[in-house]
Amino acid sequence: MTNRPGRKRSEQSRLAILTAAYELAGEIGYARLTIEGIAARAGTGKQTIYRWWPSKADVVLDALATKADLHIPIPDEGSFAADLRAFLLASFALGNQRALLGILRALMAEAQIDPEFWQRFREAFLQRRRDALGVITGRAQARGDLPPGLSPGTVADIVFGVIWYRVLATREPPDSGLAEELVTALAGVNDRKATPGRT
Repeated sequence: MTNRPGRKRSEQSRLAILTAAYELAGEIGYARLTIEGIAARAGTGKQTIYRWWPSKADVVLDALATKADLHIPIPDEGSFAADLRAFLLASFALGNQRALLGILRALMAEAQIDPEFWQRFREAFLQRRRDALGVITGRAQARGDLPPGLSPGTVADIVFGVIWYRVLATREPPDSGLAEELVTALAGVNDRKATPGRT
């Protein structure tokens, strides 16, 4: 079965638009980002973008979700602690990019004032990230590796609650030290060198 050229071109156009949206949001900020600017950077027409996405927020959301799917794997290292550590380190490496942090804040702000976009943001990004972590916690639960009294849902609440608190409240970037603290707290394992305490 041969690939349909039109479908391939459409996917190439989509990726070019998502790349343009992500890069421009990082360069000029979300507030100054426009559909016209995205179209010009991607070498496509505005109508192509509006045919696939209802707003610039949705274009950026798709770019963010695609980037997360590509750069944050779902590891299987043999234990809950190792899987959680690998997931967190990959998440934080991506999250420490200044462009991405700005995009996260902008989209969360947009979601607070637009209920319909909030629903799309929750389904396309927030829930997908929880589902990815849920594969790890579900696997740990199945093999008896998840600490007793700790549910997969609570693990996700703690992990993403900490991340969003950092992103929105303290603006302190998540780092490897935080990853180790979360692994210790959630997996009951401290097999790496201790990091200085935080107040």
